[in-house]
Amino acid sequence: MAKHFLLLLLLAVYVAATDEEPFIGVNIGRDLSDMPHPTQVVALLKAQQIRHVRLYDADQAMLIALANTGIQVAVSVPNEEILAIGQSNTTAAKWVSRNVVAHYPATNITSICVGSEVLTALPNAAKVLVSALKFIHSALLASNIDHQIKVSTPLSSSMILDSFPPSQAFFNRSLNPVLVPMFDFLQTTGSFLMLNTYPYYDYMKSDGVFPLDYALFKPLPPNKEVIDSNTLLHYSNVFDSVIDAAYFAMAFLNYTNIPVVVSETGWPSKGDSNEPDATVENANTYNSNLIKHVLNVTGTPKHPGIGVSTYIYELYNEDAKAGSLSEKNWGLFDANGKPIYVLRLTESGGVLANDTTNQTYCVAKDGADPKMLQAGIDWACGPGKVDCSPLLQGQLCYEPDNVVAHANYAFDTYYHQMGKSPQACDFNDMATISTTNPSHGSCVFPGSLGKNGTFPNVTLSSMNSTNSDSSAWNIHHGELGIRNPVMMIVVLLMGVVWL
Repeated sequence: MAKHFLLLLLLAVYVAATDEEPFIGVNIGRDLSDMPHPTQVVALLKAQQIRHVRLYDADQAMLIALANTGIQVAVSVPNEEILAIGQSNTTAAKWVSRNVVAHYPATNITSICVGSEVLTALPNAAKVLVSALKFIHSALLASNIDHQIKVSTPLSSSMILDSFPPSQAFFNRSLNPVLVPMFDFLQTTGSFLMLNTYPYYDYMKSDGVFPLDYALFKPLPPNKEVIDSNTLLHYSNVFDSVIDAAYFAMAFLNYTNIPVVVSETGWPSKGDSNEPDATVENANTYNSNLIKHVLNVTGTPKHPGIGVSTYIYELYNEDAKAGSLSEKNWGLFDANGKPIYVLRLTESGGVLANDTTNQTYCVAKDGADPKMLQAGIDWACGPGKVDCSPLLQGQLCYEPDNVVAHANYAFDTYYHQMGKSPQACDFNDMATISTTNPSHGSCVFPGSLGKNGTFPNVTLSSMNSTNSDSSAWNIHHGELGIRNPVMMIVVLLMGVVWL
């Protein structure tokens, strides 16, 4: 009876986990010769309505920048720290205290990735991987946040052997001594299997066995779909085939209720001469179709209607990454926030769809207090050094003559003068960043003339600060005053420069 109750409980956990709406997130690598400042990264995420990110570490400045944004964050224990954490509960507790507890819940950390592809990339750490997972989870438990933050470890799909047909798939048996206790842990804690899968590499290695369209989610006629002879399930793309292979491989080990989250997938937009299919067109096709496939809750042939949350690899091209040309060109954007290509995402939600030119604006929040908006206008047009003459009666932006329209102009102009820093769009919490151009009629906002939304070459110390207070930039908080007198002088001088 107890055993049946446990099975029902585990099934309930699985249903609850899979019943949640699937999401599209992005991985944020940092192998760039000119890595954008964390506040720039967050501004881009907001503009693109990206609500889920995975970090390859727990960079303090990035976690601070992500605070109070609502963006769901997966932090990572780097591979080089696995051995130490897997051998010491105390080391794991310190890691969680420093990188999770210190930031949560202001920074919405929802999962911890313990390493990445450890079993294939760092086999000497395999023996302590499960211990590392358990020690990290124990530290979360001690802080009473284990239900809010899940612990897992991204695996490479290359560990799945004989992956087609999916029903015959199984994991490399030599890894079972690690996989079995790991799956026990994931199942007991209500976590998920994180899988890195790359149809691009599957296609490259197939040597023409299946068509490119099968890798790119392009529609296939029924007679071109691949059929699993054991289940008679039809597969129209590599992605679904690999996900189902993972489900079948887990079932082979008697685990049938662990959801799959794709921690990495994507397509390179450029490659060396021996990679002719690493093109902008193919990258756009793959990622556009992937996003629609996930957000439409298509599911897989084995689990139709159960979406697979997915992190795209990756936000930026990493020009400093070692390896082939394609290794440097998986990003959706360059270091300046300019899109590598414009995703084709009509009718597939807001994520990555609204602002493909990276234009952002600062406007008054809906329902903002008119008196506070007027105070913000007064500050922007005074100490903020915004040229508000277009708002005067008879000028191009006077109509409509209301506080919201005038605040939009004043706030947005200041926001762009300050290089589109997220902190420059606060105004005592009366303003918000938007991707909708607030220009109207003959009133063209200065921000509408920008190109790529990058920061100017400003050398304020706060741009490189990891201090969560960021008082040097606190020019709209409290009573619309500047806490630091020295910074008041700097801002006024900058205003002279801008004007």
